[in-house]
Amino acid sequence: MNGAPHARRAPARTRIAAVFGLVFALLGGILLTLVFLMSRAGTAAKAHQLIGQQLTAVPEGTTPSDAPGQVTLQLAQIAADQVLTWSAVALLIMVVLAIAVGWWTAGRVLRPVHAMTSTARRISQENLHERIALQGPPDELKELADTFDALLARLERSFDSQRRFIANASHELRTPLTAQRAALQIGLDNPTPEELADVRESLLADNRRNERLIDGLLVLAQSEQALVETETVDLSAVAEEEAARCGQAAEAVGVTLSVETEPVLLRGDRILLSRLISNLLRNAIAYNHPGGRVHLRVSPCCLRVTNTGPAVPADEIGALFEPFRRGRGKDRTTMGPDRGHGLGLAIVRSITTAHGGTATAAPGAQGGLEVEVRFPRPA
Repeated sequence: MNGAPHARRAPARTRIAAVFGLVFALLGGILLTLVFLMSRAGTAAKAHQLIGQQLTAVPEGTTPSDAPGQVTLQLAQIAADQVLTWSAVALLIMVVLAIAVGWWTAGRVLRPVHAMTSTARRISQENLHERIALQGPPDELKELADTFDALLARLERSFDSQRRFIANASHELRTPLTAQRAALQIGLDNPTPEELADVRESLLADNRRNERLIDGLLVLAQSEQALVETETVDLSAVAEEEAARCGQAAEAVGVTLSVETEPVLLRGDRILLSRLISNLLRNAIAYNHPGGRVHLRVSPCCLRVTNTGPAVPADEIGALFEPFRRGRGKDRTTMGPDRGHGLGLAIVRSITTAHGGTATAAPGAQGGLEVEVRFPRPA
């Protein structure tokens, strides 16, 4: 029955000791049987041989007595019985010793497992920094402990990233709300028509900023999930469409946008791939300088965006792919009034990962960044 409770299994140490003793008893029983059968056959043969020698030695004309032969046969039977009795006693003693040795050996072997169990019970969200750090030869238990430590390290990084994400998202949402409240409190205190217009524009700007932030968070959450439905996407066509949409924004700040594509078919989500390319292009346009350039190249299984602009230190590039992280390099600011939320490249990497690819970046040869997205080759 499904509702019936499962029988509680004996501890692993007890099972190992029991199996150790059972195997020893089985092999010992086979050995005892062979010893008994062979010793009885050998003793009987020797007894018959002695009887034959005694009969041969009797002089002619005399009647041999059967007493020596009978005594010899009885002694042979007694010897066989003694072998059986003491062998059984010795086997019983050895079985008990085998179980004891198996119990001790199992305890020694399973000690790292107990340590891992104790650590797993003790670890919570507050002390994910603890590790088993098992010392010893590189055997299966050492490999299991190292795997568990690696799992804890990944969990710790995940929890830390989640805490930072929540804190940063709260800060990003709190800032415009504070500005809106201040605008309402100050601007609506005996306002003039001009002040009302200013308050309206300020509230609309903050509203658009919040809308973009929430939209980015939704896209980030969606892209971090596994793709349920996919379709064949012409990546070059998507790239040209997004480049056309971003062309006006590039012209507005004096940036030249160029596109170079090859026919590329990819299994994926067209909307997410469009957002990936859009984020790359808008990020390259925003962090640039007047008269700068942005180049988009699409080749089989690879998409690369390069731009001019302020130099980015190599040690800051990894952080740019984390949510709410912006470069801190000198002069690394957007050319427009909106400096963004630091979600652009985080969404790029998340969408790339959802499609089974990788996203990397490196400092550009003429400043700026060179971001490369690689997708797996079609099967």
